[in-house]
Parts: sequence; structure tokens; C-alpha cells
Amino acid sequence: MVSFFSKVDSLVWGAPLILLLLGTGIYFTFRLHGLQFSRLKLAFSLILHPKNDTQDGDVSSFQALCTALSSTIGTGNIVGVATAIAAGGPGALFWMWISAFFGMATKFSEGLLAIKYRTKDENGQVAGGPMYYLQNGLHNTVLAKMFAVFGVGVALFGIGTFTQVSSISDALTLSFNVPTWVSAIVLTALVAFITLGGIRRIAHVAEKIIPFMCVFYIGGVLLIVLTHLSMIPSVIALVIKTAFVPQAAVGGGLGIAVQKGISRGIFSNESGLGSAPIAAAAAKTDSCVEQGLISMTGTFIDTIVVCTMTGLAILITQANLTGLEGAAMTTYAFENGLFIPMVGRYIVNIGLVLFAFTTIIGWNYYGERCMYYLAGMKAVKVYKIVFLVLIAIGPFMSLEFVFILADIVNGLMAIPNLIGLIGLRKDIITETEAYFMADETETVGELAEESV
Repeated sequence: MVSFFSKVDSLVWGAPLILLLLGTGIYFTFRLHGLQFSRLKLAFSLILHPKNDTQDGDVSSFQALCTALSSTIGTGNIVGVATAIAAGGPGALFWMWISAFFGMATKFSEGLLAIKYRTKDENGQVAGGPMYYLQNGLHNTVLAKMFAVFGVGVALFGIGTFTQVSSISDALTLSFNVPTWVSAIVLTALVAFITLGGIRRIAHVAEKIIPFMCVFYIGGVLLIVLTHLSMIPSVIALVIKTAFVPQAAVGGGLGIAVQKGISRGIFSNESGLGSAPIAAAAAKTDSCVEQGLISMTGTFIDTIVVCTMTGLAILITQANLTGLEGAAMTTYAFENGLFIPMVGRYIVNIGLVLFAFTTIIGWNYYGERCMYYLAGMKAVKVYKIVFLVLIAIGPFMSLEFVFILADIVNGLMAIPNLIGLIGLRKDIITETEAYFMADETETVGELAEESV
């Protein structure tokens, strides 16, 4: 079964999808004048100080970002980086950066369309995301339904359940000797309590956990970096060199480095996947451009910051040469990189538990919104039950198999979303240009008044 799905995975994540993902990001990068650079400072300032607050939404822009980050900052940042480097060599980290850089423009476009085409469900809650801009903007219900079906698939069989639950169980067993069956029961109960409270409870939990876990994990990596500063230039040089050498000294060839780096990058930051705009649509804002800017910071935080930190820790300690895989490789890096070995083990495994748990609750919401679009509120109740059952059995699944399955449904989900972004490119460009033109006009007016 693993062999069969590995072949399907290679087919889905072949050159066409990689070119579509990168091509979409490259296109919007140039058409939006490199706003990843020019507007990044503004984007971060808007997270806590949005200019266009409104009550027309379910959660604040910050909570919407934290909900999106809860689903992106997960096992991909710890396990995914390790598996990418193991398979593709150190150069895979470079291609994760490339996917993130261009992915920021893609994520901006997704967030913009999410606000522009959002609507409300029968309970008065926001309903938005690719399903709605594919249907109401592109007027293509076939693509909208395809996205929703694949979205439910990712939530139930991909990022949302098995990969995260299996990683949590392994981490708890490794660090605290918690039996697998105990992890399954406790995790299912916690997920049920939080997710049954809807987007507001999910967002409330996410805005508390996300900042803490980022500081906690990144703090540990910084200790490794600061105590090995002399190695950083050589590590960066190794990453860049092996990104372009056809047969890297460590890991696979160029094709594998590119494929693993980009696919793991997308698995981690979800740019182009279409998941983040589902959370972005719930934001209390009336500016689609501002929410697009806030959304793109998620890719920067996830990959440029957190994944890079993990990659540096692995390469500094040469954990990639040990033959270990996944979380075991990252754990080795922390144990050998920090001056107190046991502290490193706990940083990785506690971080992994928190990262994976928030991903579960975030993807529960994404799948719920996709299921609502497909079959209405009654179907959502069935979906929640199935989701909790899969959480319960997740700890007993093979990690290798579930990562392959997650890769497949991720790729299938991205295809209709990317088609939608390209089809609605004029909307994205027009809205962006109008916003910044109005902003510049307002600034000129204010300066004129001050001079008078």
C-alpha cells in the first residue's frame, strides 16, 4: 500500500503541480510589484492595528491569523523539515525558502479573495474560502465542489488528523512514556471540547497557544544558533550549494531536493493550498487587501522563521547524517546542540505536541466549512463525529503512510484553488492597486494639511 501511494504521490507532486504553484506565486509577485518586500512592514503592523475594523465577521484579524497559523505551524515545521532534508539533502531547505517567498504573494491573493467573496451560513456565521470565490467570483461550481471535497479529504485523512495525532502520540511516548491508548483518549476529549465550541473557541485557544509555542520553540533553536555562530556561514553555503548540485553530497539529487523542498514547504505553510482563506474570511474587517497582507505574514512566520530554525539546528549538529528520520532527527539535533541534552528533547517534543494539536483544531474548522458548502449544516454534525473517530485511531497509524497520504490530498486540493486565483487575477490586481492608490492619496492629503 505504501509503495502504491508513493507512486501516486510522485504523480500528483510532479512537475506540472510544482510549476503551477511556483508559477502562480511568481506571477503575482511581479504583478503586485513584490509586495512581499515592499509591504511586509505594513502587513505586520496591521496584525495588531488594523485600519478597517468592522463587526462583519466572527473573529478579529489577529485571531483569524492565529487560526490560520494554528493549522500551518504543525508537524511540517519539525517533522516535515527533517524528512525533506533526509530525502533531498540540505538543499531542500533552500527550495522551502523559494516556495515560501513566492508563496507569500499567493497567500496574499487568497486572503484578499476570501474577504471579497465571503458570505454567511444559516446560523449567521461567516462562510468563505476558495469554495465561494470559485463559485461567486469565477462562476465555476464544479471547481468549487472539487475543492470542498479535497478539503474535507485533507481535514479527515491528511494534515488535519493522522499526521498530527501520530506525531503527538510518538512525542508523548518518547518523552513521557505515555501509552498510545491514553494519548488517543485524552486527545480526542480535548479536541471535542474545543472544536464543538466553533470558530470563536478555536480562535480564542489559538491566539493563546500560537505566540507561546513559537517563542518556546524558536527560543530553543536560538540557543543552538548562538552557541554555534561560527558554523552558520558554512551551513548556509552548504544549503545553497546542494540546492543546485545535481548529485548532492548528502541526500538525493536535484530533482528530489526541489520536489521535497517545495512539497514540504507547501505542506508546512499551505500557500496556494486554499486552507488559510477559510480562516481569513472570518476576520472582522471590511478591507480585503488588508486581510490579504495579514494572511501573507503567516507564510513568513511559518517557513522563513520556524522551518529555517529547525533546518539550521539539524544541519549545525549534522543530525541529517545520523540515519534518523522525522522527529527523531530533530530531537537528536536539539539534544546535541544544547548544552543540557535532556532540555533539548523536551523542547522538541513539547513543541511538537503543541504545534500538532493546534493544527488539528484549525483543520477541523476548515473541513467543517468545506462540508457545510457541500451538504449543509446537518452534514457538519456527521463530519464532526467522523473527525473525532479518526483522531482516536490516528495514534495507531504508520507515520510514513500518513505523510504520503497527506501529500496526495494536499496536491489535489491546491489544483482548483490555483486555477481560481489565476482566473480571478484581475480582481486581485485591481483591488490591490485601488487600495494603495487611495492610501497614497490620503497620505499626500495629510502632508498637505500639515504643511498648511
